[in-house]
Amino acid sequence: MMHPSYSELMDIINKESSSDDSQIVNSRYAVVMATAKRAREIVDGKPAAVEYHDGDKPLSVAVEEIEEGKMKIVKGDE
Repeated sequence: MMHPSYSELMDIINKESSSDDSQIVNSRYAVVMATAKRAREIVDGKPAAVEYHDGDKPLSVAVEEIEEGKMKIVKGDE
């Protein structure tokens, strides 16, 4: 099982939204797309916001960034 789980990541991401706003992400698909996009940025040479080892995969680094609150997901219209 992946840690953190999709539901845990969704909770972390949506914690940033205010109570009167809608959720930032409401599906696992949105979490997957956001982490995949960030992983692609890391592969393309953008610096990671967390420390990692040479053997760590870009997707794992992206998930860790989101889990630690170093990267935020915003809606497409923002």
